[in-house]
Amino acid sequence: MATAAFDVRETHGIVMRSENRMRVSCDGHGWSSLYASAQREQPYEGHFPPVRDQLLVLHRNGPVAVERLDDGRPQRHVVPAGGVHLFPGGLPFNVRLMGELDTVHVYVRRKVIEEVAADMVEGDPALLEIPADIVDDDPALTGMLDAITLSLGDGDYATAIYMDHLARTIAAQLVRRHSQARLKSSRQPDVGADVVRALEYMQDNIARSFNLADLAKAAGRSPSHLSRQFRDAFGRPPHAYLIDLRLDMAQALLQRTREPIAAIAVDCGFSHQEHLTRLFRRRFETTPAAFRRRAQS
Repeated sequence: MATAAFDVRETHGIVMRSENRMRVSCDGHGWSSLYASAQREQPYEGHFPPVRDQLLVLHRNGPVAVERLDDGRPQRHVVPAGGVHLFPGGLPFNVRLMGELDTVHVYVRRKVIEEVAADMVEGDPALLEIPADIVDDDPALTGMLDAITLSLGDGDYATAIYMDHLARTIAAQLVRRHSQARLKSSRQPDVGADVVRALEYMQDNIARSFNLADLAKAAGRSPSHLSRQFRDAFGRPPHAYLIDLRLDMAQALLQRTREPIAAIAVDCGFSHQEHLTRLFRRRFETTPAAFRRRAQS
């Protein structure tokens, strides 16, 4: 059974303020490990009660002044384009935005952060703290948030797995760069029957929607552990492996059958023919139709 999607009602509600203009969000995409939206925010001042999950706000333009009002006196920051505002889960906050701003809000499930932290840090991951901060010197984190932004308009099956992977990659970066936790010493990962079970699950469910949590459950591993195993074994995360698996299947069907390309797309787990065509061209430098003509001539 698929994990429940992350819903906008689980957020602080900033993006739903009447003065803000939502541009795109992941509502309806079935993303379970994170919630993301892009919007134009108008100046405001607000108090926001705590939610459980970590909020990251990417400033897409700027500079713009922001005041944090949590300790009784304003703390003013001028945040450049590309800056990231970290709001830890479990704590209320007061904030004043001083100018119009294009933002991307990304919420990462606290349980994902703790799951990743369990593999990375000494001690109890439930005690991990990621303090409130404004970050303008972490291009890796900004790049991850940019990747989520680019995927917001893409509701296909593989994107949901990609988001599960990105949520855990962001969690690892937060733990490594933005917490004071003591990291465990590195060790060689074990790759074995659990990866085989994951591959079998992919093959058996290639035409249906599933996410990284479903795949990890079938493998008997945590999602973050399975992602690392895939990278170590295949040099890529599970979502990328799944896309290649689906493209290989589509290529074989195009070569040996006369099934309509739209039907092949659905049979191979793509959301529609255009989605198959885009990824097929990216990998094989030709379209499905052109490949079929050459293969069957």
